[in-house]
Amino acid sequence: MNISFYKYHGLGNDFVMIDDMKEILDLTADQVKHLCDRHFGIGADGVILVRPSKRPECIAYMHYINSDGTLAEMCGNGIRCFARFLFDRGYLPKDLSSFTADTLRGPLTLQINRNDSGDFLNVIVDMDQPILEASRIPTTLSEVIDQETGLSFVREQMISSPWGEFAFTCVSMGNPHAVCFLDDLNALSQDCFTEGTKQLSSLKVDEIGAFFESHPAFPAKCNIEFIVVQDDGLHMRVFERGCGETLACGTGACASLVAAALTKRSNRHNKVHLRGGILDITWNSNNHVYMAGPAICSFAGTVELKAEDICQSTFLMK
Repeated sequence: MNISFYKYHGLGNDFVMIDDMKEILDLTADQVKHLCDRHFGIGADGVILVRPSKRPECIAYMHYINSDGTLAEMCGNGIRCFARFLFDRGYLPKDLSSFTADTLRGPLTLQINRNDSGDFLNVIVDMDQPILEASRIPTTLSEVIDQETGLSFVREQMISSPWGEFAFTCVSMGNPHAVCFLDDLNALSQDCFTEGTKQLSSLKVDEIGAFFESHPAFPAKCNIEFIVVQDDGLHMRVFERGCGETLACGTGACASLVAAALTKRSNRHNKVHLRGGILDITWNSNNHVYMAGPAICSFAGTVELKAEDICQSTFLMK
């Protein structure tokens, strides 16, 4: 079967976008893995099927699948690419600036910003309220009560690893996140780094992140963020559940800002610096988290899918 696809990315977090408004596709996990394979397939961190929503208030439904073939509740960079796809493919009226999109987590409100010529600039996503209850994240780590705010959340709970102990603050943005603040990189074992200099850029995220992603403390597995707070914002690297390290993670940026605010490391608005670029994150007084960032179409093409593999792809550069 030949299908058309579009390759989009948000700060390098990239996706194979497929128009499935007729709901004819039922991709297997192996097919998704082949599509996302960077050597034998198209190459991506995940696949997004654009489908009709069963909710009358929603323009469309974002069906997001990780590169390992597992279904995910939500993807922050993916939802911005989803919005850009709807804009580019004519599913949004030209004069529409705000709309509701459907996700596995539930409906989300998005705002598309245009320039004076009407061209796409960026997307602001209302990511809804952060979830702090341990059982809903989910995690077996214990909550503590903040005496100042009265909020109960999983705050800097220690987990042992082959590289030493790491402290995690846990937040769900519809998908689980465990945020580790590296306040003193020099205190970490040299085994945590790929080279002599102890910097966030040389942290062994692929190894350490994979260990914690599948730790028993996270029964549904978990996205793992490592954060260094600096004067210009939060600097982040992320190991995404079902994918590995990526250049950016929108829900991870949101969870990290919430965790930083909860632990008094940041105010409720800050920039999050990822390997692929910068996201602007606000945890508003209405308890909703807002994410602003770009979404870009790289190229389009067709791919022939067979039951077991991908046999041929044709790419058209955009």
